[in-house]
Amino acid sequence: MTATPAEPSHGAYLDHAATTPMSPAALEAFVAELAQTGNPSSLHAAGRAARRVVEESREAVAAALGARPSEVIFTAGGTESDNLAIKGLFWGRRTTEPHRRRILVSAVEHHAVLDPAFWMAEHTGAEIVLLPVDVDGRLDLDALRAELAAKGDEVALISVMWANNEVGTIQPVHEVVQIARPYGIPVHSDAVQAVGQVPVDFAESGLDALTLTGHKLGGPMGVGALIAKRGLPLTPVLHGGGQERGVRSGTLDTPAIRSFAVAVTEAVGARAERSEHLASLRDDLVRGVRAAVPDAVLRGPDPLVDPSLRLPGNAHFTFPGSEGDSLLYLLDSAGVQTSTGSACQAGVPQPSHVLLAMGVSEEDARGALRFSLGATSTHDDVARLLDALPQVVARAQAAGLASSARSGPPRTRPAATTGRSA
Repeated sequence: MTATPAEPSHGAYLDHAATTPMSPAALEAFVAELAQTGNPSSLHAAGRAARRVVEESREAVAAALGARPSEVIFTAGGTESDNLAIKGLFWGRRTTEPHRRRILVSAVEHHAVLDPAFWMAEHTGAEIVLLPVDVDGRLDLDALRAELAAKGDEVALISVMWANNEVGTIQPVHEVVQIARPYGIPVHSDAVQAVGQVPVDFAESGLDALTLTGHKLGGPMGVGALIAKRGLPLTPVLHGGGQERGVRSGTLDTPAIRSFAVAVTEAVGARAERSEHLASLRDDLVRGVRAAVPDAVLRGPDPLVDPSLRLPGNAHFTFPGSEGDSLLYLLDSAGVQTSTGSACQAGVPQPSHVLLAMGVSEEDARGALRFSLGATSTHDDVARLLDALPQVVARAQAAGLASSARSGPPRTRPAATTGRSA
């Protein structure tokens, strides 16, 4: 049994999808390595010792995820890995196949995938195709098939996340790979939320590239990896010393890499037991929210119907007549920390693109809360949420009604006064 991470302070922490506490073993490895000196690219004894740590860490990450050590490229985290995958693959393929201008991504991807894809469209002539999803946020495979049947020879790459960071939907990654294979199209998957919660095996998946990061699974912030097949045409996004197969220059962060490897090994090793615990807590949370706030709407697959379609640590609701930010702050005041969605979009006053892609109205999407569980989560955390939630929702709905009353009824557009008869 692995040690339990330190409990986050300030009440019930239900935002593990944003970041989760470092495990004691990962923290110990991190601190121990900070006391050492040596650049892994240096040839003297200290440099060789640091390089040994990096390579042993590379082997550990590869072993945990069904990859070869040579396929593991260390980065500064999920965003960098996604950017390297999207930009690097597009540029790499255009070098030999300039007609491949299309980038296919699901409409519910994290912005670390969507934004570089749209940047490529704006700056390099790429053509972006947003693949639709169903009401649970699951990719429409028929739409993918139709897209490839029509213009498969123009597609440079496909990126579909392993599991959604907001509503927890697990995507049919294996099916995407099978559909893309006859067209010779590489497939990338952002597995940041999936590793440590569901089985992830790079070789078995058939993927060409996969993203993961440390701080979602018990490691430090600022470190992650892109697992990429050898021979995959990746054009560097960062240029410099030529580290990491020449596709990711920069001095390697030995302490973070060692800690990251410890966390990955630990999270994958404890996955089955931990996922069972998280799923039990999540199911209690879902039942409790439905009982406490009957008009709350679960978004994403219903885990009480088919738990295999959703991350075990994720529950996502919309609360009619409420603003998500109001709910968040009121819960925070009650000692419950949660999220309206992706922390990377925090503070942006607009409804979630994930919910809109699922067919949720803008009004309903504004009342969203994501509850995400992790290694430190307990039944007391869930109980604290359920105790505070009814009053919080009532206050948020009352505030919403008061705001609507102040705004008054919708105004009709006045008749034109141009001097002509109507």
